[in-house]
Amino acid sequence: MKLSDAAEYLRTYNGRELRLMEVCGTHTAGIRQNGIPSMLSEKIHLVTGPGCPVCVTVTQYIDRLTELSQDDRNVIVTFGDLLRVPGSSISLEQARSRGADIRYVYSPMDVLRLADEDKDHDYIFAAVGFETTAPVYAALLAEAEEKKIYNLRLLTSLKTMPEAIQRVSDGIDGFLAPGHVAVITGTGDYRELAQKLGIPFVISGFEGEELIAALYALVLLAEKGDAVCLNMYTRAVSDQGNEKAREAVDRFFTGGDAAWRGLGVIPGSGLYLREEYGKYDQGSRDITQDKEPAGCRCSDVITGRLTSLDCPLYGKTCTPEHPVGACMVSAEGSCFNTYRNMNISEQK
Repeated sequence: MKLSDAAEYLRTYNGRELRLMEVCGTHTAGIRQNGIPSMLSEKIHLVTGPGCPVCVTVTQYIDRLTELSQDDRNVIVTFGDLLRVPGSSISLEQARSRGADIRYVYSPMDVLRLADEDKDHDYIFAAVGFETTAPVYAALLAEAEEKKIYNLRLLTSLKTMPEAIQRVSDGIDGFLAPGHVAVITGTGDYRELAQKLGIPFVISGFEGEELIAALYALVLLAEKGDAVCLNMYTRAVSDQGNEKAREAVDRFFTGGDAAWRGLGVIPGSGLYLREEYGKYDQGSRDITQDKEPAGCRCSDVITGRLTSLDCPLYGKTCTPEHPVGACMVSAEGSCFNTYRNMNISEQK
């Protein structure tokens, strides 16, 4: 079928109402940037899932980094997005403005150079992410071991998607599976989830044309009730995934329970440093508490219970310039992408 025909089908669809969830922050951004919600029939409802790593990170994690930054021996290193995420009292950006040594980098590997050049300080990296970024952290640790760089620590908030998908699946008729994650894990997890949950999954790329084609396929499968996983990102995703990357992760990390914003503690959904590499761990396992700012509904947005437009703070006291919640901070957040890419008329 031509792309134009697929787009027309989605626009004129008149079957049963469908709730379809994307569980990848890059999909969230691509869907909004390409204006896809405005192309869909009113009977197709796209909702955001817990696919933005910054958004699902609980406030206690930010608080722990803030506390660590108060020790003059510590240098906190993070990605830029995390700087502005509110903790229970202040953000890392606010802590930095008060004199804490907090730096942002574009690649986790940059922290190796910083730590190697300054042995008088401990460099603590905020290792946030999903299965996609875990191999990068494994590579960082392998190089730290090889170069004997021991003034490096990780405070991890690493999560795995299948367990969270099960937690948010009630009332969902189909999932756009996370393409980047599937590059690492392969298709197996999503084939199993499709069978277990009785709903379809489609693994998609990130361009507008790919997303439209994937949504078209997902609607057809959901309409027929086909509980299968369809891989439409075959140029990057194979059935077996990236075995070498998974082996690297398995060397350094093991599974455990993890806390997600909006979902609480989900058994078996976290990755933690193995005991033999404990010298690199800054105490990641006991971070479970979350405390959102008053009025913020990020927890409901990232679990599909509400849309960004349903939050009473959205576009009023909470904007990308003055974010109240994590969903408005991250470039992969639903609120950020809705605000930046929706027409003003759509937001009213």
